[in-house]
Amino acid sequence: MGRHPINLALRFFLEIGAFIAIGFWGWSMHTGPLRYVLVVLLPLLAALIWGAFRVPNYGGPPLVRVSGVVRLLIELGIFGFAVWGLFNSGANLTAWVFGGITLIHYITSHDLVLWLVKQ
Repeated sequence: MGRHPINLALRFFLEIGAFIAIGFWGWSMHTGPLRYVLVVLLPLLAALIWGAFRVPNYGGPPLVRVSGVVRLLIELGIFGFAVWGLFNSGANLTAWVFGGITLIHYITSHDLVLWLVKQ
């Protein structure tokens, strides 16, 4: 189920949502010129980490090759930071919904999670 087109589309939107949530956290926690820098840099940093550290045969050639467990921890760390950032910014309902959908995605992608752990 992890590579089903509907699940892959959901994953894509979750990734974009995580980057938006991280930028929202940077925007809402700071004032002045720093907020403009953080709203751009934090999502870019998260996307760079997401795209660079990969397992071979998992979304394209890796810039930095990592084990499946490390990749899974990176993904959970970025999604977890996004959920925490939403809670910390006061967007509690959005955090619960985003976290719940992310959890459902990982449960329905159990075959992909097991594949990552074995890499």
